Amino acid sequence: MGNRLSKIVTRTGDGGKTGLGDGARVDKFSLRIVAIGEIDETNSHIGVLLCEDLPQDVRAMLLDIQHDLFDLGGELSMPRHTLLTDAQVAKLDEWLAHYNADLPPLKEFILPGGTRAAALAHVVRTVSRRAERAMVALGADETVAPAPRQYVNRLSDLMFVLARVLNRAGGGSDVLWQRERTTGEAR
Repeated sequence: MGNRLSKIVTRTGDGGKTGLGDGARVDKFSLRIVAIGEIDETNSHIGVLLCEDLPQDVRAMLLDIQHDLFDLGGELSMPRHTLLTDAQVAKLDEWLAHYNADLPPLKEFILPGGTRAAALAHVVRTVSRRAERAMVALGADETVAPAPRQYVNRLSDLMFVLARVLNRAGGGSDVLWQRERTTGEAR
């Protein structure tokens, strides 16, 4: 990888361009930089979720995911370089199966909410969906390996399941969408 940051303020981005890990300079609005930013934002929201009181296994999983997302950002900053692999996607699939196994089947849509931790997991879910859309857009213009795109797709699924798990860990349950509810109805 490139040089470690020793100086944060460089002023090299003041003209609207930024450097990639391979030394190339690109516009800050390029699809690649947008995708990197979406991955960084996803990782930052996981950092906020980690501020909550979480089961230890969930905390360890989220820390692993943060490292994977950092690797993914690095991969995106170095075109034609691979850091995220099918093994990391498979790990998300394993966690999905593990955490989903004890959840009751859904009979209705659920709304983001419940405990604060569950609501934050829903925020991570939606931000990772945005990151996925940014990566798909980048892939329409440039070559993007399948594993990174699959990873963020699975991550959003995992965050949905995790929100359900965290609601139960916090003593609650899913917040169900009510089909019969109307806007004029008393609550």
